[in-house]
Amino acid sequence: MDKITESLLNEFATEHTLGSLTEPKRFEHFASYLVVRGEHSESFDTMDIVVGDDSQSKEGTDTGIDGIAVVVNGILVSDVEELEDQLSTAGYLDATFIFIQSETTSGFDGAKIGTFGFGVSDFFREIPKLNRNANVKSFVEVAHSIYTRSAKFRRGNPVCKLFYVTTGKWTNDPTLLARIDAVKSDLLDTGLFRDVQFTPVGAEGVQKLYQRSGYAISAEFVFAKRTTIPEISEVAEAHFGYLPWSEFKKLIVDESGKLVDGLFFDNVRDWQGYNNVNSDIKATLASADKARFVLMNNGVTIIARSLQATGDKFTVEDYQIVNGCQTTHVLFDSQASVDDAVSIPVRLISTKNEEVTNTIIKATNWQTAIKEEQLFALQQFPKNLEAYFGSFPLPQRLYFERRSRQYDGLSIEKTRVVSFDALIRAFASMFLNEPHRTSRNYKSIRNKIGKDIFSKDQKMEPYYAAALALYVLEFAFRNKRLGARYKPARFHLLLAIRILVAGYEMPALAANKMETYSRTIISVLHDSAQAEVLIVKAANIVDQAAAGNYDRDNIRTEKFTETVVTLSKQETAAAVS
Repeated sequence: MDKITESLLNEFATEHTLGSLTEPKRFEHFASYLVVRGEHSESFDTMDIVVGDDSQSKEGTDTGIDGIAVVVNGILVSDVEELEDQLSTAGYLDATFIFIQSETTSGFDGAKIGTFGFGVSDFFREIPKLNRNANVKSFVEVAHSIYTRSAKFRRGNPVCKLFYVTTGKWTNDPTLLARIDAVKSDLLDTGLFRDVQFTPVGAEGVQKLYQRSGYAISAEFVFAKRTTIPEISEVAEAHFGYLPWSEFKKLIVDESGKLVDGLFFDNVRDWQGYNNVNSDIKATLASADKARFVLMNNGVTIIARSLQATGDKFTVEDYQIVNGCQTTHVLFDSQASVDDAVSIPVRLISTKNEEVTNTIIKATNWQTAIKEEQLFALQQFPKNLEAYFGSFPLPQRLYFERRSRQYDGLSIEKTRVVSFDALIRAFASMFLNEPHRTSRNYKSIRNKIGKDIFSKDQKMEPYYAAALALYVLEFAFRNKRLGARYKPARFHLLLAIRILVAGYEMPALAANKMETYSRTIISVLHDSAQAEVLIVKAANIVDQAAAGNYDRDNIRTEKFTETVVTLSKQETAAAVS
């Protein structure tokens, strides 16, 4: 391994607390992170995508695959329950399968490329030829569930992407290219995919991916047809005008030809598919009257945290499309028929003031019905919570990620970053007694946002306690102090931890006494020795409740939750007596 890649690997391992793993294992996590980060903008844990697990070696193998990620409608899905939740929310499926194989050797091996391709092909066989460990089996179930819902495919069959990552140098060797073509051909012949891509990644590619993973999105374009708005308080610059397709495309399409990841994070409405309105837009773009598009469309609103202009040449960084998600998707899908006869109305606003951003988002999205919970991320409570997390001293600090990738550029331990989704799941499990809903029927938990979750009158302490418990638990998984069999019950472990430390009965979430109740839990979790003993006790309770059956169909049920609560109460009562 060259010195640069080795240095990047060490930095990654430190930030993600993977120092206890062997170098090949660390590189598996490193390669998987870089590949998936390039394909998916939201936060994720590599423990959920690296499928090789030494602790499960007796159950099977990783089938020659080191990492698997399934992206459905822009969301990482790791089990069937998450898939069903996504389907119930969106009503359609647009799926991409990502497979990663990593090698620390300084070269590309044709035989290993073939083995990797065979493993991926075998992954989709109804009767496999290779043994599969529990992690691979879980993803196979997801794949099977996706294909049983093929009637819901929005853009056709899923896409399959393979990445072979080494520390060597890729030279377009004809023999290796032939092996890659054979792998792609075999997968396409299955008829399961609309496209198959195989990307060899050498040391240079690894370094580029790492550099990109830490930066916000940016774009350069020419904005000639515009009007500059006079000075406005808390707004650095604002421009209204229109962009020809060739310039607008630079804002939405990345180097690989796909939509820029994370472009719509602050857009309260996701892509709605080809409903009547979007179908009409597409028809206009395909017609002889496409030049009228600029007169018929409300356009796109872009908010950038950084904007630099030299004449008509603009450079924007850390930007979001906060209104115009539907328009952008239709334009992207219609590229074959779109040219510079099509102009797009654009509002470009540069501000770092969150209140200004929130006001603009609300105003530009108010013309159609928006659910209140979709706008909740813009409210004061999440902002206060972010500040509360940041108030802890560095050794105890966690980072609430209110905006996607907001901490990417900081040199911090990435496992301390808590995503919006993870915090909701942890809090609902620990303080609402609903760990069984964190994957199965997660939609019912999301519907509580602004009511039972993130209510403006609630105390901040239980949210930090839940995030801290999840962090401590994941640390135990990473360092093999807790076996992988407990992962389906990770949120039940959080509930057990709360009861074991502070008792089942708790104050109202808005009561002052909740501060003391939560701080009791926080104090124990901040003490590494006490935390380790606590996790062992919680794991023993899960063992008793599972009675040897750790299958998620057994674990993720209300009955299992009730059993964990009963056993935790009994353990607490026994400790008191």
